[in-house]
Amino acid sequence: MSDQFYFRQWLAGRDFAVGDRLAKSMVNFVYAVGDRVSGQAVLIDPAYAPGELVDLVNADDMNVVGALATHYHPDHVGGEMGGNEIAGIVALLEKIDVPIHVQSAEVPWVTRRTGVSDSALVAHESGDIVKVGDVEITLIHTPGHTPGSQCFLVDGRLISGDTLFLDGCGRTDLPGSDPAEMYRSLSERLARIPDDTVLFPGHLYSAEPSAPMSDVRQFNHALAPVSQEQWLSMFAR
Repeated sequence: MSDQFYFRQWLAGRDFAVGDRLAKSMVNFVYAVGDRVSGQAVLIDPAYAPGELVDLVNADDMNVVGALATHYHPDHVGGEMGGNEIAGIVALLEKIDVPIHVQSAEVPWVTRRTGVSDSALVAHESGDIVKVGDVEITLIHTPGHTPGSQCFLVDGRLISGDTLFLDGCGRTDLPGSDPAEMYRSLSERLARIPDDTVLFPGHLYSAEPSAPMSDVRQFNHALAPVSQEQWLSMFAR
């Protein structure tokens, strides 16, 4: 799959949305995943400048046929945040008519936050597979940061949104957050991810933009607690 597999990691404020101070401060990653043979790709968490992201994909001789959202927060799907309006899936749909794939528990949160119609969303359950050409993306429901947070496993990569960073994990003190579910996502739902899988997070909160899961498991303090009680005492807010 290596020659056929298409993968891009772009940093907001540096690789696109240049000059957007909020994008630069939030250091969000956006991803593109696709099949070079079919020329099809999907965007993951297309926020800040969706039109630019489509153009970046097109510049690689690929076409955007859909989008996947890790969770509902505006810096990932668009909407109002701290008095700032972030462009996201609404602007994407104004440019191209494509399905937006979300976890089923996240549908009402995405519609409320962005204003997009639920008819534009495709609701999924954990374990569902989204195909892009011959490339298969496995969806893993990882609640905790939000009710419908999800990670994407594809070609030896785990795109984790705000569930898991190279160092630390997503906040659990926001609307829809659940610290106990976050612990279960980290200790159980992601436990089966092989050590040689490379983690690609939703933000550049570390020196490196990615790392093997073996390194993350060794050095990430959010994965160190050995019980839910210990984890909650350290990380629940």
